Order: sequence, then structure tokens, then C-alpha cells
Amino acid sequence: CEESTKCWGMESSVISGKTGICGIIGDPVEHSMSPLMQNAAFRRLGLDYLYVPFRVRRELLDRALEGVRALNIRGLNVTTPHKVAVMSLLDEIDPLAKRIGAVNTIVNDDGVLSGYNTDAAGFLRALLEKGIEPKGRNVVILGAGGASRAVSLVLAERGSKVVVLNRTLDRAKEVANRVSGVSRNEVRALELDRDNLSGALGKADILVNTTSVGMSPNTGESPVASDLLKPSLVVFDIVYSPVRTKLLKEAEEAGALAVSGLDMLVWQGAIAFEKWTGLAAPSELMKEEVARAVAGDEN
Repeated sequence: CEESTKCWGMESSVISGKTGICGIIGDPVEHSMSPLMQNAAFRRLGLDYLYVPFRVRRELLDRALEGVRALNIRGLNVTTPHKVAVMSLLDEIDPLAKRIGAVNTIVNDDGVLSGYNTDAAGFLRALLEKGIEPKGRNVVILGAGGASRAVSLVLAERGSKVVVLNRTLDRAKEVANRVSGVSRNEVRALELDRDNLSGALGKADILVNTTSVGMSPNTGESPVASDLLKPSLVVFDIVYSPVRTKLLKEAEEAGALAVSGLDMLVWQGAIAFEKWTGLAAPSELMKEEVARAVAGDEN
């Protein structure tokens, strides 16, 4: 690309010693839409920033964080499988991220690495924008990873009645016990099987899928049998590729309200953008960029 950085998503800027570097670490990271929407946001505001995906294996996470300090990387998003493990390598952790027990955003201030969790706020913002107030509602959450921790905590602190289901019961109990302890709102844990899921959904107002089931290229899969869905249910799938997963399609067919993970992705990214730059993120632009890219992948 010679001196132009168009190939990196910054159409008119030139990378220099002043360019602020941000990125995402995970394994894998090839599927991430964050570089697309973050670089679009940097361009829109005319910022000398660049966002790059970095594949980091589990055993190299500590060395990657040393590199963040050594290379003066301004900030990172953190995705699977590092959201929990990265916490022990940071200098400071935001109280919300500490309560959740997972970090998805890092800010580097002159070598001091601070961890935040923008998944929680991004999820709640997406839910509220649809006019859905979770306070007092019965919520079923599928999965027990970093995203489940964030979603479970923000809902429990909001006053929802939460039950976490996971194929490995011990992991579901780990999330439920942690969230119950810090939120002072009891969260239940169940093994994810048809009987337990049927019973939980029979009382549920909101269903949240925090697993990767249904994510491209496995778009023919769903974590919930279609006959368990009902018209009174709100179904939020944090998977955003495809935008309309099999779960969401079947939820709509059952008369339920379907909420795409695209909204959560954009809001958590917008909050991270603001922490790195100190500026309000162009969230509508970010959503348009990701929606266009995902639609192109589906065609």
C-alpha cells in the first residue's frame, strides 16, 4: 500500500510514530468485525488511530501483554479464550469487570494496563433500546463463558431472576455462584438438557444465548428446539454472524421478539472506543459497517 494505509482501513492517513494502535486479541480472531467498525469510526472522526486483530494463543497471553506495554499499544479488546485469564496480568481492574470476573477491554496509560468489561453495558443498552426492561423478569441464559458472566451480572444487578444453563453443570454453577455473591440476587444453575431447558423456558420472559451455537459457518444449528419457543418470549442471541441466526428465525416464527447480537457488538465496541479516545463513538456508522459486511458474507 506504499505510504497509504487504505489496506488497513484508514483511507487517507499515513501510519507514523504518532499513530495510536488498538486491536483485539483472541484465538481465533479471523471472524471478528471489530477491526471493520473501529477503523471506520476512527476515519469518521479523523483520528490518527489504527485497529488491528492479533491472534494470541493461550500459552502466549502473558507475553502478548508484555508486548502491549513495550510497543505502547493504546488499547485492546479481548475475546475468547482470554477474557478471564487476562485479569491476572493487568495493573488495575474496573469494579464492574471485577464483579463480573471477566475483561473485554484494556486501556494502556503509559504502561499501566486497566481492564474493563463493556459487554455488560453493551448488552443492557441493546436490550433497553428495544424497549425491554429486564427488572423483575425471568431470564434464561445459555452458556457459562465470559459473555455469560457479563450478561448474568448486569441482569442480576438490574433485578432480573436469572438461571444459567450450560452443558457442563460445574461451569454453570461457577457463574451462578459468583454472580449471586456479588449481586446479592440469587442466580440458579442447571445442566443444559431438554428437560431443564423446557422447564426454565416455561417460566421465562427473556432467553439469552451466549454460546457460539449457530455462528457462521454452522448456521444450521440452534441451541434451542423450536417447539420450546413461545410468543411471549424475548430472544436475544449474542451471535451476530449471521445477523438472523436459526434461533432468531425460529423465535420470530413462534411470534417471539428477536434481538440480534449485532446491537450488543456495536454498543460494547462504542464504549471501548470512548475509553481509548475520550470521544463519543459514531455508533450508527459502526452498526452500518458491520451490518453491511455481515450481509455480504451471507450472500
